[in-house]
Amino acid sequence: MQRILLTAALIGGVSLAHAASFTLTSPDIKSGGTIDKKFEFNGFGCAGENKSPLLKWSGAPKDTKSFAVTMYDPDAPTGSGWWHWSVINIPASATELAADAGAVGGANLPKGASHVRVDFGAAGWGGVCPPQGDKPHRYIFTVYALKTDKLDIPLDATAALAGFMVNANSIGKASFTAKYGRAKAK
Repeated sequence: MQRILLTAALIGGVSLAHAASFTLTSPDIKSGGTIDKKFEFNGFGCAGENKSPLLKWSGAPKDTKSFAVTMYDPDAPTGSGWWHWSVINIPASATELAADAGAVGGANLPKGASHVRVDFGAAGWGGVCPPQGDKPHRYIFTVYALKTDKLDIPLDATAALAGFMVNANSIGKASFTAKYGRAKAK
């Protein structure tokens, strides 16, 4: 029994105790809270500012060579969810993504980092925009600690392809979830 527990406590060479110290937070969006309208997409019937929030992380595994960050809506009525943001090749020295780091073109990203094309069709932040009248959707923000300096994926890669590469190279991750909904049209 003790051997089984020890084996279960080691995942990808990272102990669960250490993984528990890897955290992701945002002063702009509280875990379990409601996302502010300013983070809403501007298009598809939504009229927000389409700016990404400030994200901060700490406690990454010691062997981290780079990070990736995603924001995903598992409740989107697509059959496969909706990728709103995917950033790869964030340097291991980084501990945050600044507010509006999701601006298309990548000017606000740390040096070397890049956006991946998301389900809105662009490489950059695509804000929250659930269908009017749906129950509030869950938005999962995740930072991944990676065992490689760089993910070598095509410039036109989809968020799903990037997600495959991120998960294949992940040595730890930290997440939080917040919700957002839009009232039914009158």
